[in-house]
Amino acid sequence: MHDFKFKNGELYCEDVKVSVIAKKHGTPLYIYSHNTLVDHFTKIQKAFQSINPIVCFAMKANDNLAVLKTLVNHGAGFDIVSIGELRKALMVNADPKKIVFASVGKTQEEIEEAIKAGILFFNVESEPELVEINRIAKKMNKKPKVALRINPDVAAPTHAKITTGTLKNKFGIDLKTAKKIMQSTKKYPSIIFAGLHVHIGSQITSAKPFVDALKRVIAFLDECRDAGIDLEYLDIGGGLGIVYKDEKPQTAQQFSKAVLPLLEKINLKIIMEPGRFIAGNAGIFVTQVLYLKDNGVKKFLIVDGGMNDLMRPSLYDAYHEIVPLTKSPSKKVKMDVVGPICESGDFFAKDRALPIMKKGDLLAIMSAGAYGYVMSSNYNVRGRAPEIIVKGREFGVTKKRETFEDLIKGESVPRFI
Repeated sequence: MHDFKFKNGELYCEDVKVSVIAKKHGTPLYIYSHNTLVDHFTKIQKAFQSINPIVCFAMKANDNLAVLKTLVNHGAGFDIVSIGELRKALMVNADPKKIVFASVGKTQEEIEEAIKAGILFFNVESEPELVEINRIAKKMNKKPKVALRINPDVAAPTHAKITTGTLKNKFGIDLKTAKKIMQSTKKYPSIIFAGLHVHIGSQITSAKPFVDALKRVIAFLDECRDAGIDLEYLDIGGGLGIVYKDEKPQTAQQFSKAVLPLLEKINLKIIMEPGRFIAGNAGIFVTQVLYLKDNGVKKFLIVDGGMNDLMRPSLYDAYHEIVPLTKSPSKKVKMDVVGPICESGDFFAKDRALPIMKKGDLLAIMSAGAYGYVMSSNYNVRGRAPEIIVKGREFGVTKKRETFEDLIKGESVPRFI
């Protein structure tokens, strides 16, 4: 569910007509619904209230400051993967004790800054990383907490590029190595082993892979306890799917019903890392029609947004619902919705049934609130789109459209050229 709805044939975000925002700020642009963000966050909280987890929004899904501040205002923490994300989290006054740091390639600078900030713990992805954190912590005379990210070797039914829980992926530590680490914790005197972490992928629509992974992690947890290692946290990651097309993803309530029986038995503090579930359907991407091209074989609806703005269709062949901002009674025909980028992969939809549209008409590409703007680029020397947030009848710019001056900032030609 989300707050992008048609009223009298016009698409609204909450109580604001989307076309009004587009007219004021131009296209292409991203629009986020404050109410939808809050609603989806509180759905997770309510579904798991019996164990009162720390809900750490996966900032990789959407790092817009207004989005982050909205979630902090309602008690969210953050799952981060870079120093930039750490700094953004602190900018919106996130509680450092609600920040967990993943990433397979943490640098010395990132580790040092996270220790100084006093984050809850690092989700450790490899044995060499553990050695590095211990070395840096010793030098700083600190003792940070870590959780081992266990790779349970569970295949999730999702796109190959967003599955993370098998040993063919770069993420996490295999159970054999994790067991060896846990048997030799004394090798890491500057580290507190505080928990375990598991994350098996993204856009997972059923509970079974989560249950399978949790059972393996809980069995490993029992082995740790038998070895006299007392842990405090279990971070169960994220990955809950949303509706893009005709998926029937589990609700937060259905997910909790499947996994709570396992979590309630282990008597650990639970961390959750939803990203897409909270932000995905809380945002849309709005673009304007430039041309309708018909080459006799296929029709192409050419719009002013491109793959540099919204990469998911090009990268994953991802499906996004596309709707005109004004409902049209005209007959629908099949066409490709494409952008101006100099790549054949620059498309938003192929063979999509849409009403015939003319220059200046506006389209909304739905479910663009997660992995949309954060993956955008300046390819073809294009400034990134602005981001707007709506709350009730109010809306405002939360990130300006990039100008040419923004794009060449810091760029120069050396004197010898």
